[in-house]
Amino acid sequence: MRNSNIRNRITKSDARAFRRRWEIVNNVEKKMLRITSAEEKLGQLTMLMSLAKELGWKMSFGVEVSKVRERWNKLRRAYHA
Repeated sequence: MRNSNIRNRITKSDARAFRRRWEIVNNVEKKMLRITSAEEKLGQLTMLMSLAKELGWKMSFGVEVSKVRERWNKLRRAYHA
């Protein structure tokens, strides 16, 4: 059992390699997002919203939206004062 605990430890070089791999993944994702058209992004969003609806996920943002609107109005009034 002790040997398995030793093997589960991660070295600094393992951690650095892990981080480098994820940096590569993140950079590829950013590049893909930059080259994706707005029309395609809208289609993806529509598909996700449809899936959420089919799964029965219901989210109510009424209270949160009104709080955000109040904050924006407060900021707008302060800025234009």
